[in-house]
Amino acid sequence: MADNATHHYISSFFLVGIPGLQAFHHWIGIPVFFLFALALLGNSVIIITIKREPSLLHQPMYFFLCMLAVNDMALASSTAPKMLGIFWLDAHRFDFSICLAQMYFIHTFCIMESALLVAMAFDRYVAICIPLRYTTILTTPMIIKMGLAGMTRAAFMVLPCPLLIKRLPYYTKYVINHAYCEHMAVVKLASANALINRAYGISVALSVMVLDLGLIATSYIKILQAVFRLSSQNARSKALGTRAAHVCTILVSYMPALFSFLTHRIGKKVPPSIHIIFASLYLLVPPTVNPLVYGVKTKQIRDRVVSLFFPNKKISEN
Repeated sequence: MADNATHHYISSFFLVGIPGLQAFHHWIGIPVFFLFALALLGNSVIIITIKREPSLLHQPMYFFLCMLAVNDMALASSTAPKMLGIFWLDAHRFDFSICLAQMYFIHTFCIMESALLVAMAFDRYVAICIPLRYTTILTTPMIIKMGLAGMTRAAFMVLPCPLLIKRLPYYTKYVINHAYCEHMAVVKLASANALINRAYGISVALSVMVLDLGLIATSYIKILQAVFRLSSQNARSKALGTRAAHVCTILVSYMPALFSFLTHRIGKKVPPSIHIIFASLYLLVPPTVNPLVYGVKTKQIRDRVVSLFFPNKKISEN
């Protein structure tokens, strides 16, 4: 009661953007805008292409790809508009509750993205290592269950984060040195001990990374073993080329996230501007790159995208 009498809880945060680079915010907004626009355009094309070709929806890989495209659009949309508001309109103020909502959705979509990458790795494992059981294992009900399981895991793992923050007092510190409401950046401003919040945030991040990367690595080790057993050099090269594109997508998704996570905990000497740029990249680059990688490397989608924009162009059979 004494705290309530002598202190006032803050009602909003002030998002700095990228500390030290405020003078360049208008210029930084340009690549952010293009990444956001390309993410929306690329993923929309993927969804429309798959929707226009019903046969693709019966193939698990395209079902997962469609889910990934929807998640990527949601992830980019939960971050980029506010960042552009900061960079171009000087809209730095963010209501406390809206900030927590943004934080919740950003981290939920990130964990969902990770779950979908695991599902797609499992899909490729079954297709290459046990192809005769592919249609019996990855049925439509199983795909839906996997998607719902990933969504449920993400929603419930992140839910305690804003709830735990709501119990903390925020009296004087309201300036977030970030371009969006990131969990640890908000926790650090609390006017009380936030050990539980820090511990829970670390446990969630580590459990998702260790479990999901472990499952993805196991799938690709099994895939590589199967690929190198192929007798045809051409078949091996084709399989390795497709897998390399998927591995690049995984690296683009996880490496900046891992860098951001480690910087918050042990990277005290890393300049804040570098940390925030990487933290922003891992939210904007994967949604932009994923449709390019999967669209260009997947012949069925590539051919149908070409036919969508150039109806009279003859599609190559090779």
